[in-house]
Amino acid sequence: METRLLILGSLPGDASLKAAQYYAHPRNGFWPLIGGVLGEDLATRPYEQRLDRLKARGVGLWDVIASAERSGSLDAAIRSPEAADLRGLVESLPNLRGVAFNGKLASKLGRRILADVKGAALIDLPSSSPAHAISLSAKADSWAILGKFLPDKPAA
Repeated sequence: METRLLILGSLPGDASLKAAQYYAHPRNGFWPLIGGVLGEDLATRPYEQRLDRLKARGVGLWDVIASAERSGSLDAAIRSPEAADLRGLVESLPNLRGVAFNGKLASKLGRRILADVKGAALIDLPSSSPAHAISLSAKADSWAILGKFLPDKPAA
C-alpha cells in the first residue's frame, strides 16, 4: 500500500529515543488515537505489528525536525532545530492525500515548509502527548478526520 496519509510529529521524546520507537511513552495517546481512526486496537500489539498495520493502511510516520538540542521531552525545550526534508518526502509519495501535524510545533514548522504543496490537505491535530492536557476522547474527535484520507478497503 502506498502512503496516502503522512503523520508528522515534532521530534521524538526521551522514551521514544531510548526505545527507538515512535510514540513509546506509555501515556502518549498516539497509538490509541490512530487505532481508533483505523478501527484497530494497535496499542496492545507489538511495535513491529503496529508499523506493519500502519503501512498496510497507507499511513506513514515521520518528524518535522531532523535534529535539535533539547533537555527532556517537551517541545518548548527544543533549541536549534534543523528541519527534516519534508518537501523531498512529500514529493516521493505520489498517492499522498493528507499530511497531519501531531501538535502545534509540528504544525507551525511543517506548514512553513509545505505551505504550497499541491494534492495533499494539511491537517492540524491536537498533540497526542500527555503534556497536552485535553481528554483522549476530545483528541479522538479531532483525529477522526484522518479517516477520510485512508483507502476504503484496508489491506489484509
